[in-house]
Amino acid sequence: MVGTDRRAVRVGNRPIFPNPQTRLPHPHRRARRSRPTLRLIIIPALLTIPLMDHPERKQLPHQVPPWVDPNKEIYFLTICCGVRGKNQLALEPIASALFDTVTFRNENHLWFAYLFLLMPDHAHALMSFPPSGKTIKAIVGKWKEWTAKHLNIQWQRDFFEHRLRQEESRREKADYILNNPVRAGLVQKSEQWPFVWFPNQHPPSFHW
Repeated sequence: MVGTDRRAVRVGNRPIFPNPQTRLPHPHRRARRSRPTLRLIIIPALLTIPLMDHPERKQLPHQVPPWVDPNKEIYFLTICCGVRGKNQLALEPIASALFDTVTFRNENHLWFAYLFLLMPDHAHALMSFPPSGKTIKAIVGKWKEWTAKHLNIQWQRDFFEHRLRQEESRREKADYILNNPVRAGLVQKSEQWPFVWFPNQHPPSFHW
């Protein structure tokens, strides 16, 4: 049989018989080219790379500015839409954008809102304002102007403001605002109304 020749090969004085299982090359057969072997190289350092977490929205701090004194001036505001009875505000994308503007003005000390509640066609808020040369009408007017332009909200020209007197209960006024959706028959409990904003997502702690 070709490739299984048993003839001895003499090396020195000793005959060496080839292994019968070993195939000897045929004299007229071309030697096969060896195929390159692919090796999988695992770099240990790559196994230690942590998986990327899903991005989370950061909770920004809402610190009370030093000029806010709840014992002094807190204003109860009502801001109405131009068309009453039409829902312009109690909509998720609009409400989220409006609350972002409230947060921005709190963090930049343009005002300090204790709570801000949206009804379908008007908004209620409890606020303090910094001691500056700007009037409340100018500060709130700028906010209305910006939201009308960028969010396409149609506001009434003016708004209602009432400075709470010392004998008035801030807690009662806050409860009045929070229970507005209940009185309107929109929810059964005030906690069920989603369109309300608090600093640090906590209701104001008025105890007087």
